[in-house]
Amino acid sequence: MKKKLVALLCISAMVFALAACGNNSESDDSGDVNADQAAADHVAELIDAIYVQERTDETDAQCEEAKKAWDALTDAQKELVEGENASPDYFGLDTGDASKDDPRNQDDIGENEILVVSFGTSYNDSRVEDIKSIEDAIAEANPDWSVRRAFTAQIIINHVQARDGEKIDNMDQALQRAVDNGVKNLVVQPTHLMHGAEYDEMVEAIEGYRDKFESVKIAEPLLGEVGNDASVINDDKKAVAEAVTTAAVEDAGYDSLAAAKEDGTAFVFLGHGTAHTAKVSYSQMQTQMENLGYDNVFIGTVEGEPEETAVEAVIATLKDAGYTKIVVRPLMVVAGDHANNDMAGADADSWKSMLEADGSFESVEAQISGLGSISAVQALYVAHTAAVM
Repeated sequence: MKKKLVALLCISAMVFALAACGNNSESDDSGDVNADQAAADHVAELIDAIYVQERTDETDAQCEEAKKAWDALTDAQKELVEGENASPDYFGLDTGDASKDDPRNQDDIGENEILVVSFGTSYNDSRVEDIKSIEDAIAEANPDWSVRRAFTAQIIINHVQARDGEKIDNMDQALQRAVDNGVKNLVVQPTHLMHGAEYDEMVEAIEGYRDKFESVKIAEPLLGEVGNDASVINDDKKAVAEAVTTAAVEDAGYDSLAAAKEDGTAFVFLGHGTAHTAKVSYSQMQTQMENLGYDNVFIGTVEGEPEETAVEAVIATLKDAGYTKIVVRPLMVVAGDHANNDMAGADADSWKSMLEADGSFESVEAQISGLGSISAVQALYVAHTAAVM
């Protein structure tokens, strides 16, 4: 009996010991998971802190701290980064080689400066192909002037600085740089599509510095004057309509727009959209397409403003017209976040996904290429700059 009791006690002790080991192992795993999440949450907080539209004296240090903390994470921890605006893509998404860009923040400007102002993009390849290409064209056409850059989106400036170490001037920095360098004649060329909210904010910033220069001239945005209704078009809108359509048709592999139409293909050029009164510009671009005889070209917007440019309205128009193949392409200067995600993204609410989900079309193709990469568009900006000089 004693032997049986001892044996039972031994077995009980072993079971208890094994259970204890199991509990300790579970506790250790839980601790590791908690530590991983805490490290990821810290990085998310640092990213959210620089995802702001205002630059402060702490911004440079905050950008450096966020990148350093990200680099210290393991691959598994990086996947856990999630905040109000933070995600693994903030630092982890491959958007190309930033070293191919030129921030154009150099001093030694001289008396004459052309300041090229853009909203900006954190997509490195798009920044080079769309923004730098415009700046390069303007610089080549004006060898006696110094060309410099400003972005109006501090959120983007911070993103590029934190991730790639590239420092791009905001409006105040660029204008103060011009003052500090003794610039006398300042020409500002916005790369904005139209006279919208971004353009208005740019003009307001310039007004605060106007008396510090002998002359300040602001050139037209890409589509020129807005006008009052959808029937108002101009040579700028005509040039842009022809340029983007020609590029889209060629990239789609057709010899002509007519050949694309005969094959049942329609092109949808997607703008951002806006509640600003300048939204009539999108309606004017549709009028311009019609006036050019581009029956299978349609204008849409991410924001769905004006209403006829909303995705539901455009899909209905395409179906009524009987088109079976759709090509979507940005009506945006830069093929950045909106082009890659809102237009061509894999999520269910992207234009490409919604067109495919409708089930009425044989194929939906997305061309991710900004207007700024088209040589005819670059030439139009050069002409706008020359017009005010």
